[in-house]
Amino acid sequence: MNADTLVQVNQLHKSFPGSDAGQIDILDGVDFHLKVGETLAIVGASGIGKSTLLHILGTLDRPDSGSIFFQGMDVFALNGDRLAGFRNRSIGFVFQFHHLLPEFTTLENVMMPALIGGLAQTDARRRARDLLVRVDLAQRLAHRVTQLSGGEQQRVALARALVLKPRLLLADEPTGNLDKHNGDKIHQLLMALNRELGMTLVVVTHNPELADLMDRRVTIDEGRLVELE
Repeated sequence: MNADTLVQVNQLHKSFPGSDAGQIDILDGVDFHLKVGETLAIVGASGIGKSTLLHILGTLDRPDSGSIFFQGMDVFALNGDRLAGFRNRSIGFVFQFHHLLPEFTTLENVMMPALIGGLAQTDARRRARDLLVRVDLAQRLAHRVTQLSGGEQQRVALARALVLKPRLLLADEPTGNLDKHNGDKIHQLLMALNRELGMTLVVVTHNPELADLMDRRVTIDEGRLVELE
């Protein structure tokens, strides 16, 4: 594996039960790699396996067969707490629905992964505050989630995903619930943070404007990954 390769994916297979006791092959031998700092868009129609691939890449689900190496480490050789710890430290997630906790403040929501990861409360608070300032939410630190707009909530979710400085950020339709103005702000923020932090970014999206900002675009055709120009 090259020194600039962050993730190497080898022969991923994933099937789900179909009708008449058959099965549906969603991923059928997917191979690709991600370089450090690279940006990748996974595009295409609903139901072709984009989110399935993203969830496996993030170790939220396991493939039926195949492997993922993260900086040379076979991540699915890890089990239980070791896999959860790796995921918490190394991978950030942003979803279409922000999944913020309404009973906590903006600052507390962003601190949560850092506290779970074992950071001291002072360090977690400092990191969370710095990121919220960076995503232009310095005046919203003490606000509850219900007091924020949709665009602000997604910026909080982005800050939360980055609080442990992950090497890989996975985003599943991150602007799917936002209007064009707020969606464009998230697009530009994602690209700026990719440059500033040197993180690798993978985005599942139906938005062609966001996809066009990425270094590479791919789709899934009959279970195989296809590079797009």
